[in-house]
Amino acid sequence: MAASRGPPLLGFRALALALLLAILLLLGCSAAAAYAGAEGVLRQVVGRRGDDGGGGNFFEPFNVTYDHRAVLIGGKRRMLVSAGLHYPRATPEMWPSLIAKFKEGGADVIETYVFWNGHEPAKGQYYFEERFDLVKFAKLVAAEGLFLFLRIGPYACAEWNFGGFPVWLRDIPGIEFRTDNEPFKAEMQTFVTKIVTLMKEEKLYSWQGGPIILQQIENEYGNIQGNYGQAGKRYMQWAAQMAIGLDTGIPWVMCRQTDAPEEIIDTCNAFYCDGFKPNSYNKPTIWTEDWDGWYADWGGALPHRPAEDSAFAVARFYQRGGSLQNYYMYFGGTNFARTAGGPLQITSYDYDAPIDEYGILRQPKWGHLKDLHTAIKLCEPALIAVVGSPQYIKLGSMQEAHVYSTGEVHTNGSMAGNAQICSAFLANIDEHKYASVWIFGKSYSLPPWSVSILPDCENVAFNTARIGAQTSVFTVESGSPSRSSRHKPSILSLTSGGPYLSSTWWTSKETIGTWGGNNFAVQGILEHLNVTKDISDYLWYTTRVNISDADVAFWSSKGVLPSLTIDKIRDVARVFVNGKLAGSQVGHWVSLKQPIQLVEGLNELTLLSEIVGLQNYGAFLEKDGAGFRGQVTLTGLSDGDVDLTNSLWTYQVGLKGEFSMIYAPEKQGCAGWSRMQKDSVQPFTWYKNICNQSVGDTIKFMHAY
Repeated sequence: MAASRGPPLLGFRALALALLLAILLLLGCSAAAAYAGAEGVLRQVVGRRGDDGGGGNFFEPFNVTYDHRAVLIGGKRRMLVSAGLHYPRATPEMWPSLIAKFKEGGADVIETYVFWNGHEPAKGQYYFEERFDLVKFAKLVAAEGLFLFLRIGPYACAEWNFGGFPVWLRDIPGIEFRTDNEPFKAEMQTFVTKIVTLMKEEKLYSWQGGPIILQQIENEYGNIQGNYGQAGKRYMQWAAQMAIGLDTGIPWVMCRQTDAPEEIIDTCNAFYCDGFKPNSYNKPTIWTEDWDGWYADWGGALPHRPAEDSAFAVARFYQRGGSLQNYYMYFGGTNFARTAGGPLQITSYDYDAPIDEYGILRQPKWGHLKDLHTAIKLCEPALIAVVGSPQYIKLGSMQEAHVYSTGEVHTNGSMAGNAQICSAFLANIDEHKYASVWIFGKSYSLPPWSVSILPDCENVAFNTARIGAQTSVFTVESGSPSRSSRHKPSILSLTSGGPYLSSTWWTSKETIGTWGGNNFAVQGILEHLNVTKDISDYLWYTTRVNISDADVAFWSSKGVLPSLTIDKIRDVARVFVNGKLAGSQVGHWVSLKQPIQLVEGLNELTLLSEIVGLQNYGAFLEKDGAGFRGQVTLTGLSDGDVDLTNSLWTYQVGLKGEFSMIYAPEKQGCAGWSRMQKDSVQPFTWYKNICNQSVGDTIKFMHAY
């Protein structure tokens, strides 16, 4: 588990900030009063509506507007820190503690996408329970006195399966996603209206005493709009007007949409957004996705973004005129069940976020950013007071200062006795060298690639390159399962004598090919999703091939084997001959060529198509599909190649163990379990073990390779 920040260090940081605030008051800046006024409605929590927030308002109702400088909460400009938490990527039991950690870390706002395929798994059938209980989540956010930024989309991307689109959507005749297409626009409008109506009914908008202060329509559409030509432009304008017509009473945003209409705030998504400006002077500068980490793919490295660089990017954003910044992600969480996007994105969505996948604070990132947020809040009175641009001072070839104050500041002399509200940011954008700069009658040492924050234009409260938070310490129990070696990936190694894991594993073989009564036969290769309708990632294809004695003699004389070729597969294809695994291929629409061993007479050829997350990003998503494309051919026969594409194929959706829920404790009778023989790991076998025998919990997985 994460080590807590040590008392001496924590005490020093708190004392330093307290002393700085006292200095500001002595200087006559009245920062505390100004900050309390600016915070305004945020802490005016009227009451908690029970555990999930029933009865009464959370806030005194307030309006949300904006000007060129900032979002206005109850008529007052705010410098807002937002942080991403996707409610389905955590369990409802985790939500309260996560939200509390967001608040403790200095967040004012929690941001989340709304996931269409989770809320409408079948056309017209809505689901708002368990991990998809959006109303409960919103009320828990409000109960902590935090605001909510709701990114309805309904296209999310988010490394979420199919970008959040329900798979049934692609079956609507004539549909084309995210363009000027009437069937798509009708479904999109129905869903967005459903969400907005639900939020109104639950009184979750700010003017109703709820937490929602911002909404998003579409998502990064500007990245792909050009693929659709003028139809894309018309669609974008339609989406904006449709959203505005829902009369939500709060602002809408579009991220990465440089041609967003005047009524919609265009925003930035990137690793750095300090140079971003919206497409109109009348709009504030908002950073909807500050990528403080990145997602991971199967077989890839786990991305890492240093806390110092993340803090530098955020400080520069507020230094250069930003007003609302959102961490994507502050807590990434887990892609439960089949929600991971694709191709080949892993089930963890940890994202190197300040709070890790398990809800543990990731130090020093969480603590360093918390200190940054405290320093920014100390600057808020000065930041919101500037109507135009801050004072800009060139301090060196790669050093500069931005000064925010209620009046002109003479930066050559001391600030002692100055009654103005004044805050400054000193930046050194040299990545390698320290710099010494002179301003306010003092010398300041700036580390490479750093920003120093001076809430009173004199004392440094925070520097992005100087970490005062403790590093996390993690330990791994000796009883944890591990792979024995890279050279023997098929052998499961168990550490004996561990307190939590027994040395006995049990196995159950998965049936190859057809296993249930709902299989069917048809001529030809069918598209994967058209058959499975997204109820499983697995689809079996089985046919029979007759081999003559002449073929066997031909292979023997040539010393070769025949091969099965498939023009294109995605994401995983496995080839079985007479019930035995012959080979596999992994990739996104790549070809497969697999030598196979056939015998004289009838041979059963079985193909398994596996999806590892549907495509979640890009244009023309509805056309991507899954499974096999092109020809399926048996090559190397004595009389030439045989085209199997239009043969009679038997189809079976899913794995037997999957549909029997062999992994559930209450379903143990659905499979015959036998003791695993030592060093006998076999493909397509389910494995279980007792994990903490006093409780009787089990761990299970299927070995596919």
